[in-house]
Parts: sequence; C-alpha cells; structure tokens
Amino acid sequence: MDTPLPASSSATEASPKKKSLTRHLPTVARVFMGLIFFVFGLNGFLEFIPQPPMDPADPAVAFGIAMKATGFLFWLVKGTETVVGALLLTNRFVPLALALIAPVIVNIFLTHAFLAPAGLGLAVVLLASELFLAWSYRAVYRPMLAMRVSPGA
Repeated sequence: MDTPLPASSSATEASPKKKSLTRHLPTVARVFMGLIFFVFGLNGFLEFIPQPPMDPADPAVAFGIAMKATGFLFWLVKGTETVVGALLLTNRFVPLALALIAPVIVNIFLTHAFLAPAGLGLAVVLLASELFLAWSYRAVYRPMLAMRVSPGA
C-alpha cells in the first residue's frame, strides 16, 4: 500500500537549493594570497619585475637594504613567501602556511603603515585576507590556542 508524500516534502524536493557564492570566498582569498606571495617571493630571487628608481634615504628602501645586508634575512623572508605561496596555490598545508606567513604580513602592514604609505592598500587587503582565512580555519587552530596542554594529548 503506497502512502502519498506530504505536499511540503515534494515541494522542497522540487525546488533546487540556492547555493551562496560566499562559499567560494576562502578559495578566492587563498589563491589571491598564494599568487601574491609566490610571485613576489620569486621576484626576490629572480628580479623579473622591474623596480623604479629608489632613494636610499627613503626609510622603506633603507629597511630593505638593511634586510639584504644581513646576508640571510631577506632570503629567509623571500624563501618563506615563495614556499607559502606555493602551498596556498596547491591547497596543501594551508593552516601551516597561514601560521608561517603571519609575521611576514604583520611586517608588511607595519612597514607600509609607517614607512611607505603608498602601498598600504595592498597591505590592508593581505592582512584582511590572512585574518579571514585564519577565521575560516579556526577549528584547526583551536587546539594550538589551548591554555594548558600536556604532551602527547
């Protein structure tokens, strides 16, 4: 004996569910950050983006020169940017990549806020993307942010 389905049940099955475009925002932010860091990280090694003439007396330029003069810091930052960019673009170890690049983003933001305000727009977008992605992956960071943890737990 067949029992008819309630009218409300068949009506909901007939209408397709609307999918929000916001579900793609984490992917857009991840790919955006991945491209920025991969391209500018590689540019630190290969110098394929031409640089405008720079005044060594400019504090931002002096900061960049000082980073290179250390012999390791500039290369460490550019290497981190390149690796993180590749991880973000390939969607591998994204929470780890976000944690590794966070201090670099803070430095980029503060450098542009205090030394080179012309690039502050991109720095704000990068910082917002980092915060948005960190929030999107917050479940992964929750154990790391526990106040007390015992080893092996």
